[in-house]
Amino acid sequence: MPFIRLEVISGKTLKVPSERIPAGIYVSINVDVGIGHPSPTIRRVLEIRASFELGRMLGNRELIGKLETSWDDLVDHGNEPFDLSFPLVRGVYLSLTLKAASSIVECHIARRTDAGHARLAKYVTSNRVSDLNNAVKHFQSVLDQRPVGHPHHIAAITNLAWARLQGYIRKDLQDIDSTTSLFRDALALHPQNHPEHPLSVYCLTEALDWRYHYQHTTADISESAQLYHDLLPLCADGTYLRSIAVGENGVDNVIGECNELPADTSSEGIRLRRTVLELCPLGHQHRPRALNQLSWTLTIHFRQSGSIDDIDESIQLGREAVALCPEGGALRTRFSQRRDIDDINKAISWGREALALRPPGHQHRDTTLNNLAIALQERYYTDLHASDSDLNEAIDLHREALRLKQHDDPERHTNLLNLSSALRSRFMQTLADEDVEEAIDLCQQSLAALPPLHPDRHHSYCMLREAYRSRYRVQDEPEDLSLAMENFSLASKHPTQGFPARILEAYNWTFAAEVYSHVSALEVYATFFELFDAHLSTRSSIISRREAAVAFHYAKTLPVDAASCALRGHNIQKAVELVEQGRGQQWSLASRLRTPLEDLESANPQLARNFSELSKRVSDAAQGSAAITNRAAADLAATEYRKLTEQWDASVVEIHNNNGFSRFLLPPSYTDLQAAACQGPVIILIASQYSYNAVIVPTSGDPHHVPFPSLALADLETLKVNFAKAIRHASLMGPTETRTDLIVLLRKIWDEIMLPVVKVLWQDLKVKPRSRIWLCPTAAFTSIPLHAAHPSRMKGDGQGRELCLEDIYICSYTPTLSALIRARQTMKMRVIPSFAAIGQSQPGAGQGTMLATVDSELELVHKLVPPNVKFTSLSGEEATQAGALDALRHNTWVHLACHGKQDREQPYNSRFAMRDKPLTLLDIMENNAPQAEFAFLSACHTAVGDEETPDEVIYLAAGLQFSGFKGVIGTLWVVDDDVAQHVVEAFYEDMFKDLKEGTIIDCTKAASALNKATYAVTKKVPLEQRIVFIHIGV
Repeated sequence: MPFIRLEVISGKTLKVPSERIPAGIYVSINVDVGIGHPSPTIRRVLEIRASFELGRMLGNRELIGKLETSWDDLVDHGNEPFDLSFPLVRGVYLSLTLKAASSIVECHIARRTDAGHARLAKYVTSNRVSDLNNAVKHFQSVLDQRPVGHPHHIAAITNLAWARLQGYIRKDLQDIDSTTSLFRDALALHPQNHPEHPLSVYCLTEALDWRYHYQHTTADISESAQLYHDLLPLCADGTYLRSIAVGENGVDNVIGECNELPADTSSEGIRLRRTVLELCPLGHQHRPRALNQLSWTLTIHFRQSGSIDDIDESIQLGREAVALCPEGGALRTRFSQRRDIDDINKAISWGREALALRPPGHQHRDTTLNNLAIALQERYYTDLHASDSDLNEAIDLHREALRLKQHDDPERHTNLLNLSSALRSRFMQTLADEDVEEAIDLCQQSLAALPPLHPDRHHSYCMLREAYRSRYRVQDEPEDLSLAMENFSLASKHPTQGFPARILEAYNWTFAAEVYSHVSALEVYATFFELFDAHLSTRSSIISRREAAVAFHYAKTLPVDAASCALRGHNIQKAVELVEQGRGQQWSLASRLRTPLEDLESANPQLARNFSELSKRVSDAAQGSAAITNRAAADLAATEYRKLTEQWDASVVEIHNNNGFSRFLLPPSYTDLQAAACQGPVIILIASQYSYNAVIVPTSGDPHHVPFPSLALADLETLKVNFAKAIRHASLMGPTETRTDLIVLLRKIWDEIMLPVVKVLWQDLKVKPRSRIWLCPTAAFTSIPLHAAHPSRMKGDGQGRELCLEDIYICSYTPTLSALIRARQTMKMRVIPSFAAIGQSQPGAGQGTMLATVDSELELVHKLVPPNVKFTSLSGEEATQAGALDALRHNTWVHLACHGKQDREQPYNSRFAMRDKPLTLLDIMENNAPQAEFAFLSACHTAVGDEETPDEVIYLAAGLQFSGFKGVIGTLWVVDDDVAQHVVEAFYEDMFKDLKEGTIIDCTKAASALNKATYAVTKKVPLEQRIVFIHIGV
């Protein structure tokens, strides 16, 4: 019997009798009316049916109701949507928007399916077991005739499983396990991207939820929570499935059940708590409970494992839970992000209503008082029209909340600090001494209330230093400033507070020390780097270390600021140590983590074992005592902690007394770092907001300070921008046109930056002409081609042109002094040379355009490499990511000719274009190649750094150096393939000239060869393409 099917594309939702979630709702019209065109006056019966598949339908699906309408209302609409209105259906006056869909032809299987739906609907409404049995029988018969692989197999499985689940829910069937297995089979056949995947996920959650309801197996509700976590992002707003999934019988029910589970500190238990919290976004009714449950689970885990991260996170979660009380905590949170004054006004209004509902004597009145007071403070701080009455009322509320707290309440210190903060704010407005005196006293009370190793002492120190600093601003007593700085130090160094909070406090301390020119400035910079180093060392991967570093992006200038501070104090050696300690921490940390303890284990196994055991005991003691609330027990634990730290300090001293371990766990000293200058001076260029300087580290003796008094940050930023413009402009010019803009900029670099440096090298240090020097730029200096500094003018006496930097010295770059030292140390591992030339002229999709000259460049390189050196060439289909990595791993010399791309947002994704997929910086860094010596990167943007962390020297050339290459030639901007070959040819000709049989090629000559090559091609290659290449390393 033929039918026309119309899809309901909008209209009021009808309840499906079987209570199953439909994939869609359709209207079916029987068109079997005999011969001839149907009369427009004949009334047609329309059946509204629920479909449970989005694709090919099995049968006419479940009947919801029947309607009548005329044929005229149904025809002449084509494929366009049209509206129909109907009388009352199941309690709803229905108005539907319909659209033509595919027609359906009945068959035996379809009729059996429809019969099953009809019986199941009757069972749900009547609870007659015979109807259930008949429904199961019909659905099982259909499944038997629709085996695996049939288009209707999944629908048949789901129909049978749903019918069986309804019987289990009503306790008429007992076998829930096989029913759950059927739902799992259906889900397996509807993978992630299948349109019916969300429905299959939801069906499985229903089975798991009901099995948990009757059997209380934690694994079921845990799996259901994870399934909902995966399902909700797939359910678009406004869809019927989402309205059911997020309702009280959907995910909210699962969240409620999970929140009632006992604490489970296994990794699976903690993962479940995190999943549940993610299911409760800001504003969700169950979020406070979910926060508390995760907080408590982490607290228990902390007591078991001693992980300080657990207790840090637990405290943070607990505080958020307290903030999200019904009187507007979520509004306060949103206000802090959006600064919409309506939010904070509503939060205050709701807080007042909540306070009225919690009269004196109510057990939670103190919490409501505290939250209302905080809301009033926030409005006072941010609303320009706010009245002083807000702050005064907040103080009164904080006082009442404090009075309601028992003296032994473990959270009383929080109320003390809240009142202190409000009083300090009022002092800055009224200058009333009694307010700041009380604020200081309250902070001291909070410290007295907390055990010595409680993590929250950190916050008490923070509040106390602000109180002292506020009094100093008004009364100008030096003692108050000293006390403020002392509490900065105590907060930064409090051992049981997490690294992020301590790092932030140390950063604030650096700012205050600079503002007040305090003597603690150098101490705080060292403290910051020590904490930052320790924080990064807890991250296991290079990427996670960068993510941790970027989180403190506001502190990206601290390495150069620290060096500037030392220079202003005339401590040049300390400036070198601090800038080295602060720069390139991810690189230097990764290299340091490979060696210190392993070296100690090799030299003195017993001493290494004692140190490791003591370190663990100190960590366990600090973390374990932080959770002790009994004061006597806490004092005893603090005493034990002090004894252990004394033993640990003594162990470190013993290690330092061993030959070769005097700097164990310490950053390199100036004496250590001076080894970088053993073959020529290193010039560190320091661009700080406080001053601009160069420090020259000579081969021996003290470092030399070269100030740039006429430079400012704006000058360097302008120089950087103008260089980018000049390079772009030059790329559009003819090869013989004069690059006037570029010449002017290079002259500025010479006059204001490099000429003062050259004078010290020449006159004070007596560095001979054509000697090698190394440039180590920082911050804004990293974007400027310092090596190309050129006066471009005649001498004063008219006797010839003035010399430029590369006329006088052979320039190389180094990302850090440690990197140069490490490269030289590994030079001892000399092996028989082998050369790999890797080129990709036709990179994979999305990696760049075709490069016409790559193959000819590889042929040129092959021709220039000495015949006694083993040569391998990779190009075309062979130049894949894996092939390139293998070549980097097994050859001492490498030449790369391909597209290079710097990713400024994700620098570890910076890449070389290969045939299949890119060769990324991360691939290179993880590719250990200790035998590697030299790489020539004939690609674009291989020596350009990361803007997010400008003092983390993250670029492709540095990545190759880190993986083992001792010297690298990279590029600062786009390379012109047509002219680059001239530089390549001139470089290798000089590199390999006069090479005798049996002589090992020497990568330390690469800088000189590049210097000569750029001169050799002066008439063939335009200026911007000569200075684009730089040498890095030995």
